[in-house]
Amino acid sequence: MPDLLVKLYELPALAPLQERLLAAGIKLRHPLAFEKKAVVEWVNREFGAEWASECEVAFARQPISCFIAVQDGKIIGFACYDVTAKGFFGPTGVTAEARGQGVGRALLLAALHGLAEMGYAYAIIGGAGPVDFYRKAVGAIEIEGSEPGIYRDWLPTGERT
Repeated sequence: MPDLLVKLYELPALAPLQERLLAAGIKLRHPLAFEKKAVVEWVNREFGAEWASECEVAFARQPISCFIAVQDGKIIGFACYDVTAKGFFGPTGVTAEARGQGVGRALLLAALHGLAEMGYAYAIIGGAGPVDFYRKAVGAIEIEGSEPGIYRDWLPTGERT
């Protein structure tokens, strides 16, 4: 899976998508520090220990470099940024039941706008799975020769609790 480059100075607006999600009872927000355990445990349960470890790093930042999508008091998605490496987007995930509603796109935009607010002009989406999604959503372009990128020597835990 290649790395992708995103121009943060040409991002689509987030507000219209947020308003649509709010109308459906879905709120995007930064988690609060005391929610760390709940968020990290949810990510571990839904997506595995590696992503949970990266999510944990987000809570060491101020502001916390993660967004969550919440519906009916439950997390349905998350997106971290500036955790895997400086200027990187991800990890990100949405529950199977919540897919197809624009939650993933909204989390992507929220995180990328977060990187732009930190002063970055570009973001990297490392080891991007759904390349076409990122191309359509934010105009991401493939970085030639980027596979396997920073993930070449990773130590997988293989754990899910």
